[in-house]
Amino acid sequence: MAAPLPVSVSITGTGLFTPSESISNAELAASLTASVEKYNADHADEIAAGTVEARALPDEEFIEKASGISSRFVVEKSGVLDPDRMRPHLPTRSEDELSVTAEMALPAIREALVQAGRTGADVDAVILGASNLQRAYPAVAIEIQDALGAGGWAFDMNVACSSATFSIQSAVDALRNGTASCVVVVNPEITSGHNNFELRDHHFIFGDACTALVLERTDDAVNDGSGDHGRWDVLGTKLATQFSNNIRNDFGFLNESEDDPRDPHELVFRQNGQSVFKEVCPLVVQHISGHLEEVEVAAPDVRRFWLHQANLKMNQLIAKGVLGRVPDTDEAPVILDEYANTSSAGSVIAFHKHRADLDAGDLGVICSFGAGYSVGSIVVRRA
Repeated sequence: MAAPLPVSVSITGTGLFTPSESISNAELAASLTASVEKYNADHADEIAAGTVEARALPDEEFIEKASGISSRFVVEKSGVLDPDRMRPHLPTRSEDELSVTAEMALPAIREALVQAGRTGADVDAVILGASNLQRAYPAVAIEIQDALGAGGWAFDMNVACSSATFSIQSAVDALRNGTASCVVVVNPEITSGHNNFELRDHHFIFGDACTALVLERTDDAVNDGSGDHGRWDVLGTKLATQFSNNIRNDFGFLNESEDDPRDPHELVFRQNGQSVFKEVCPLVVQHISGHLEEVEVAAPDVRRFWLHQANLKMNQLIAKGVLGRVPDTDEAPVILDEYANTSSAGSVIAFHKHRADLDAGDLGVICSFGAGYSVGSIVVRRA
């Protein structure tokens, strides 16, 4: 007897929350310049003695040339640009108030629900995937579930920049095995809270945003695909991890229990950028190529690649490795210039903003890659 065909699952809506404040490269470079000059002056004797390394001044032109980033959105910019602070000003909220991440998640979710033709009451699972979880517990996903008036279950997960694609596979699995009928995947990334704005190599990389998706079994979907954004049937999902310390953040609840104090720069984002570039690009090319082969899709037949928005050169090299040529921005759209690296939200922002022009039957790949290393890909087809 033949095995039953897997249950068909579709992405029926997406949403995006963009903070109201934005920081240009010029503003960021000016802030870091003031900070570096003060630091080097305060530590002049140690720098002269060779016991402390001088900090390097930023280069505004280098930022865009090296990364493709022109600006980034943040939840609060005055604190980030304050040379004496260099992190957002976020008023402390009481337990009775909605958390910051839940607050930014709800507009994105509601936009996605409208596209899907659903309400919060239709949702029976919420998966929050993000690099930057606000707290240990209770899960912010459960707080969002409550605010939506949703039923079922909810949980938070963190797979760094691949949190969205890993969440999507978790949603697809839940829909196929019958443990949910309407799943919201939400990715609130307040990256400005964990970025190291004090060092030239890191200060320009990240921005804040939140994305959301609604996934349902195709047969249950209200969205028939006729709208501007369409319905996107999931042809396959593929995840992979490979341990590396080249992207790391050691902030955690055990820090206060450790015998020796850590360098504060260990408790925010850090990476060995050159090693990441050399190791991740071939890993992602192999992953996408293998996934396309598994779902019997030829690379030239893929109409669009919505890649993780970490670095323009990485995306170009990865797409070239899959296609055998450098893609144009229609084939691999870029939102880095406006949003910077929004961690797990990046590939979904690209999908959200650059899919309405595709036709029924067009194929696409949503792909993320980041710390871990972690790689996730979702192959979709417009209904």
